[in-house]
Amino acid sequence: MTLVKLNRKPFERNFNSFVDDFFTELPGLFRNEAEPQWKGFVPVNIIETEKGYSLEVVAPGFEKTDFKVNLDQQVLTISAEKKEEVKDETKKQIRKEYNYRSFKRVFTIDEKIEANAIEAQYVNGVLTLNLPKKETVKETAKEINIR
Repeated sequence: MTLVKLNRKPFERNFNSFVDDFFTELPGLFRNEAEPQWKGFVPVNIIETEKGYSLEVVAPGFEKTDFKVNLDQQVLTISAEKKEEVKDETKKQIRKEYNYRSFKRVFTIDEKIEANAIEAQYVNGVLTLNLPKKETVKETAKEINIR
């Protein structure tokens, strides 16, 4: 009986290349150009301090004019839409792995928030909204005279 040693290296290399290519292209297979633009999701950090709340929306690549922040009664809506740039026909795009998606996030605001004092600021790809708490009026101790 003779033992034959198989060289599996070429097969492994081709198989690994196939798997890498498949999983790299996988998100593109399920992309539907007809899906709504508001489907995007952006992460939000919510921080509470003594004076109020802070919402940090991570949205790099946008301009501050792309954002729209609305407060309707107790519903705070944060949305952004990036206009598609005009394509240069002299350049051939080989691969496009990212694009700017529009997004919309909705939050319900507590009645403890001072709605008229909400401030927003966009710096380094993070939109920060400061929602100050209303001042609570503490009743002072009152001495009651006994008659």
